[in-house]
Amino acid sequence: MTSTYRFSFEPSRDKKVLRRQLQAERQAMVDRHQRSVHLQEVLRVFLLTRSESSIGAYWPIKGEFDALPALYRWTEGEDFRNIGLPVIDRDTKQLRFHVWYPGCPMEEDAYGIPKPKGTQEFEPEMLLVPCVGFGPGGFRLGYGGGFYDRTLAALTPRPYTVGVGYAHGLVPWLEPEPHDVPLDAILTEDGVVWPPPP
Repeated sequence: MTSTYRFSFEPSRDKKVLRRQLQAERQAMVDRHQRSVHLQEVLRVFLLTRSESSIGAYWPIKGEFDALPALYRWTEGEDFRNIGLPVIDRDTKQLRFHVWYPGCPMEEDAYGIPKPKGTQEFEPEMLLVPCVGFGPGGFRLGYGGGFYDRTLAALTPRPYTVGVGYAHGLVPWLEPEPHDVPLDAILTEDGVVWPPPP
């Protein structure tokens, strides 16, 4: 795993502090728009190689990469392809995915994040997962809520998981927690960074 990005800070070994550092760095990137354009292209090309017809995504917050434009293009002319956004199950603290399309009715969840209102629930074959940071072995640093880990542990069959984020999030020494579920692939504006090319 390599990155073209160099930290403007000394990354903390404390994950709570590191999350804040990486989020602040992401929001302060002066070239974030250009990096987003490159990542849109990487994602579109990546999706051409895949056979899944339903993808669970996320509503971007805190400077996250917005995958929805690339996903919408992926559905154009294909009636059988679905994009979903997460809805949090209050009892299990797991994510359920409901169909999203541009202009569909939305409402805020308990965390103030928009979610589809009244659309059909489905189980995605692929899951796009936002990364605050990521490390070797396909492990992701998220926001610390554990929603994706709980969801992946419960889904059968398990969807193909793709982490998306900017190259600045590479933390070479990142160690997984016992409950962490490794991602199948990680994409940045530099291309597919996990798994490494043969």
